[in-house]
Amino acid sequence: MAEERAFWLAWSQINGIGPILLRRLQQQFGTLAAAWSADRTSLLAVEGMGLQVVDKVVKERSRIHPETFLQQHQQQNPSFWTPNQTDIYPRLLLETASPPPVLYYRGKVDIQENLGFTPSIGIVGTRHPSEYGKRWTRKISTALAKNGFTVVSGMAEGIDTEAHHACLEAGGRTIAVLGTGVDVVYPPRNRELYQQILQQGLVISEYPAKTPPDRPHFPQRNRIIAGMSRAVIVMEAPVKSGALITARFANDFCRDVYVLPGSLDNERSQGCLALINNGAGVILGVEHLLEMLGAMPQLDATPSSQQLELLPSPDLAPELQQVWNAIALESMPFDAIVQQTNMSAGAVSSALLQLELTGLVMQLPGMRYQKA
Repeated sequence: MAEERAFWLAWSQINGIGPILLRRLQQQFGTLAAAWSADRTSLLAVEGMGLQVVDKVVKERSRIHPETFLQQHQQQNPSFWTPNQTDIYPRLLLETASPPPVLYYRGKVDIQENLGFTPSIGIVGTRHPSEYGKRWTRKISTALAKNGFTVVSGMAEGIDTEAHHACLEAGGRTIAVLGTGVDVVYPPRNRELYQQILQQGLVISEYPAKTPPDRPHFPQRNRIIAGMSRAVIVMEAPVKSGALITARFANDFCRDVYVLPGSLDNERSQGCLALINNGAGVILGVEHLLEMLGAMPQLDATPSSQQLELLPSPDLAPELQQVWNAIALESMPFDAIVQQTNMSAGAVSSALLQLELTGLVMQLPGMRYQKA
């Protein structure tokens, strides 16, 4: 029997099967290996698997031998993670509804970072920033690097490039999320930056080696930037900007969004002002930002059994007990609690409110919850 990640890789080759459907298949069958051998009737029972999709699955999987394909694929793609590798796959990405089924990487892996113990902050913005936008991007990236944060961005021209450079110059660690294969440098002028990131950080992508730039890839990679980050900072962005897509993903993933305020006269700030109008946090200076980020809960290592004994074991109604049991000692985002309980979002929200009122649970910034 081939290893489970061979099936994550094999399923990812079938057109029409994206990250969300893969999660549903895993939940329905327990493993993607079991899903691979499931018959048509069983596949049709999975939400979102219509007749056309199932026909395509049955046809295409007959052409793929997962273990053989894994061995062939690794010749050009030696380094990648799949979501079943929960001990090394980036933990924050696993909390989202659409973690990449295959996540390729190059550079220096930091397991503490993958497990979420090192906080990562996304920085995004326009490819054509003003001097004001560049200056503040460098200030903020430098401060984050010096305070132990990992800076996540997309290695695009403009704000992304400024963020990566400033972080590296400050001796910090940075992650570049690409819309190409991890071996393809885009834009080409960032070749030297790319090499520096490999020495001091990580380059990741959901696209295999040699994948060239393609316009639809970049909005998709923005969800990975948001998913890899504890919070996302939008430095400067016009109304139609990929940075706003990243901010929307951040909101969907219950991440905090912070914005550098700009002038009404500056078209490149219009998207940022719109985000502020919709409730994003306003950055009033480097110290102010660090204070806001300092309020974010840090993930701790697994608590000792002695710590666990200190927690009360309350006598609760079944729904409240189910939600209480799902919450770990470290903070958890709302969507992860919904997934853990398999209850509706409305039922979980109601239960959390009741648990808060009784003092058993507390809400933290970014719609995260932990036992009180």
